[in-house]
Amino acid sequence: MTAERIKAAPVDEHLAHTYHPLEVTLVSGDGAWVTDVRGRRYLDCLAAYSAVNFGHGHPSLLEAARQQLNRITLTSRAFHNDQLEPFAAALAQLAGKDMIIPMNTGAEAVETGIKVARAWGYRVKGVAAGRANIIVADGNFHGRTISIISFSSDEQARADFGPFTPGFRSVPYGNADALEAAIDANTVAVLIEPIQGEAGVVLPAPGYLAAIRKITFERNILMIADEIQSGLGRTGATFECDNSGVVPDLYLLGKALGGGIVPVSAVVGNRDVIGVLQPGEHGSTFGGNPLAAAVGHAVVDLLATGEFQERARSLGVHLRYSLDRLVGQGVVAIRSAGLWAGIDIDPHLATGRRVCELLMERGVLAKDTHGSTIRLAPPLVVTANDLDFAVEQLAAVLAQLRA
Repeated sequence: MTAERIKAAPVDEHLAHTYHPLEVTLVSGDGAWVTDVRGRRYLDCLAAYSAVNFGHGHPSLLEAARQQLNRITLTSRAFHNDQLEPFAAALAQLAGKDMIIPMNTGAEAVETGIKVARAWGYRVKGVAAGRANIIVADGNFHGRTISIISFSSDEQARADFGPFTPGFRSVPYGNADALEAAIDANTVAVLIEPIQGEAGVVLPAPGYLAAIRKITFERNILMIADEIQSGLGRTGATFECDNSGVVPDLYLLGKALGGGIVPVSAVVGNRDVIGVLQPGEHGSTFGGNPLAAAVGHAVVDLLATGEFQERARSLGVHLRYSLDRLVGQGVVAIRSAGLWAGIDIDPHLATGRRVCELLMERGVLAKDTHGSTIRLAPPLVVTANDLDFAVEQLAAVLAQLRA
């Protein structure tokens, strides 16, 4: 479809209203920048919720996709393909684990992790049939399937979608004592976001993840880390758990694993846990397809160099220093890890949505969450000058709102 036809097409006339996007229609991207139908360029400070960690159109990822498109794209798991095992081996090695379960979306990875944990609980731990429970945290966001929203504390995600899936107990995020108190003989796992992204880039106090790892080890339950947004370089490490010196039993990965090209997700763990699943008990027609495996393998190769983790660390320091100067100038608080920041705007000044609309007018695309909070998560290929531009535009928006 040409740009002229896109301009003439009604926006969202034939789409279910499950999103409320900003009024911008994008047609191309290069690195950390995107272009709309009118030819205007914007700095992408969302990176598709970290799915585009390596930038729009990364040459290595596009080349991997092109080569595989010319060969074969889908076989189903009824047959082997020559891309899947090399990808699985590379990803397992990156995580220091034995094996993976390939899926497509982040929510599928979470659902798969839940199934693995329950099967492990019954078949290894010896929990009585139908009695397994999993501990989660208040304020979590793991996806929007029925099972996942069953343990969400966001009423907008839950309203009119019941009845809900049982077997989950939610405790305050960041409170290891409350988590331990919720465990009983039928608890099989703790499912946790090392950083709560949708909640506004909420970081727990130092030692929280280490405390969870200690508790789960001592109580013989699994620690499942949802690193779908926080993992794969975003916070200055391969996984956010690395920043706490913690190794969970299962990593849940997605978003950036597909390089912004195709949906790729995975559950990564050791054979003594993942090996509880047998043929026919779980699967996906597209999960582990050769195109996804080829792109995912190229993503792992990029991460294996450590370059992107280092960029996120060093540029994250630069970003945080710049943002801190806005506190008291319309910003109430800032939370950040690597190239990921949650910025609380004074609610008397504007909503997060309004701030994002004004940023868009100035050439910066960001996303609001929970009222007056906005998030910045630019591609890891962003430059220091790009970040300075973003912060300058935010400062100008805040000055405009205060005037």
